Amino acid sequence: MDDAGATLSGFDPQALARVPGALSGVIEAGDLSGAVTLIWRKGEIAQVTTQGQRDIAAGKPMQRDTLFRIASMTKPITSVAALMLMEEGKFKLDDPITKWAPEFTGMKVLKDAQGPVEDVYDAPREITFDDLFTHRAGLAYGFTSIGPIAHAYQKALGDVLSINTTPDAWMEAIASLPLSYPPGERFHYSHATDVLGFLVGRIAGTGFREFLMERIFKPLGMHDTDFYVPPEKRDRAAVVYRMDDKLEALEPVPFAQYDAPPAFCGGGGGLISTADDYLKFARLLLNDGELDGVRLLKAETVQLMRANRLTEAQREIPFMGIPFWLGQGFGLGVSVITDPAKAEWMGAGSEGSFGWPGAFGTWWQADPVEDMILIYLIQNSMPLGPEAAAQLATGQRMGGRVALPMFQKLVYAALSK
Repeated sequence: MDDAGATLSGFDPQALARVPGALSGVIEAGDLSGAVTLIWRKGEIAQVTTQGQRDIAAGKPMQRDTLFRIASMTKPITSVAALMLMEEGKFKLDDPITKWAPEFTGMKVLKDAQGPVEDVYDAPREITFDDLFTHRAGLAYGFTSIGPIAHAYQKALGDVLSINTTPDAWMEAIASLPLSYPPGERFHYSHATDVLGFLVGRIAGTGFREFLMERIFKPLGMHDTDFYVPPEKRDRAAVVYRMDDKLEALEPVPFAQYDAPPAFCGGGGGLISTADDYLKFARLLLNDGELDGVRLLKAETVQLMRANRLTEAQREIPFMGIPFWLGQGFGLGVSVITDPAKAEWMGAGSEGSFGWPGAFGTWWQADPVEDMILIYLIQNSMPLGPEAAAQLATGQRMGGRVALPMFQKLVYAALSK
């Protein structure tokens, strides 16, 4: 966008022009393969940047329509799907999930979250829908857990990046594992949103992917969002890379390719999308559930989604080894800034800003105060094997990690005061 356009959307054009330069240094240093960033404010796109390469070996540059594996940016979409069914009266937040998922009847809880998987007691209550939305179900990921349960997840469910089973078989497998914590006790990042997605499919009677396609993606015009990359779109797909610490160079992370939708469409992290597609979804939530005449949720439901539900005690527990909840809370599938000054060390945003990142470095945030949406797409995988819990949610080497907060702070600094 030209200087006049940037000024129109409330930015200092010269300050906004510094954003690409800050990211290019990280890409040139070899910490990231490339990036696509998008800034939307007050009804206008203020800036789009495309830098680096979507495929290093083939020499293909990043483009505005590049397809990214958005990982856990899938979770807010799954949460919206479930909330649509809640609005239809299919369930209430405090309902046990066992009506739709009898596999989770009579769950056991580890006496010690890092102890033997056989050392358990009966769960004091059943898992509720609210527990799934807020990651307080006691479920886990192998990479967010320490000790035997981390390896038990890997053995029962397979590699988190290449699950190849049916939803029903997967639900049975995860329900056979003990909970790390009793339902409701704490936020423990987990497969809870995958479970929620498969519950959407069961409740709707359509299957989860079909529900998203018909009820969310088609109405919003998100034509490039799906759980696989069809052959005719593969040239646009970005390769996911991870840092090889020995070589100090990026190496590709292998993913299975499908010619048709896979059996396992995980609501916790399986979607592939573009900056412009995700912008439509983010605008829907920023605009209280309606976009361009299409309403998917009532305003009060979106407000509920964007309100913190974690207790003070729950927010004191570190997440992925860092004090993530300092100035932040978590609602129904999104994090929310509750104290901008305290949250400043993580990035930037006004009170009430909400979003959620992904394990391949993808991130987005909607800011109701500034009427602004930021989207930041890279493909830089953090370690996702058992016991990788000490790693941050974005990037590995310092360069990859600092790029996102640099982007956030530069954008906010460019707002005309």
